Amino acid sequence: MDRTTASWRNTTHDWASTVDTGHLALIRSDPAGFAPGGLRHLVLEVIAYAADEAESAGGGGRCAVTFHEDGSVSVADDGRGTDTRLDADGRPVKKPVMATKDLRFFDHPGAQLLPDGQPRRGMSVVAALSEWLVHTNRRAGGAWTQRYEHGVPATGLNPIAGDGTTGTAVHFRPGEQDLRVSHEGTPTELAGLVTAWPYLTVDFADRRSG
Repeated sequence: MDRTTASWRNTTHDWASTVDTGHLALIRSDPAGFAPGGLRHLVLEVIAYAADEAESAGGGGRCAVTFHEDGSVSVADDGRGTDTRLDADGRPVKKPVMATKDLRFFDHPGAQLLPDGQPRRGMSVVAALSEWLVHTNRRAGGAWTQRYEHGVPATGLNPIAGDGTTGTAVHFRPGEQDLRVSHEGTPTELAGLVTAWPYLTVDFADRRSG
């Protein structure tokens, strides 16, 4: 079996690329253009991946969205976790969903629309527009966490103890003040929008003051 990343078939992202700095810089150059609606859109970009997982499983997926007091948001699902494979040297390689473009949606004229009516562009939009983002990934064969700053990996893929579950948790703090405090990012509004994903049940918790 060929375990070189260049030989792995690209379905959503380029396995041979760890980070696309030009792509991330493009997103950061136009926050309003890539995240219209601010926080609301960023949260929907993350939930969309949980919805993909739930649909592929035939339904029954759950996702928990928490708005934290520091302006950060965490989104955790019970899917299979982000695809992670071993390279030729036996090292785990996670699909680069945070730091490279989603080949299905970014700059694609036929990209699916998110429930806010805006084009889906991928998780890299969330990572690029966040001061920091922590991606915790639990697979059947292992669990890892990785931190990003403005979309660029700030740590390696660090192994963590398994807990018997699988799924993906994305905890991020938007870097633009207007993205963090946007009134359009309220759980009440989002709860109405996520009904567009019938295979996924989304629970919201708001720990922000005021």
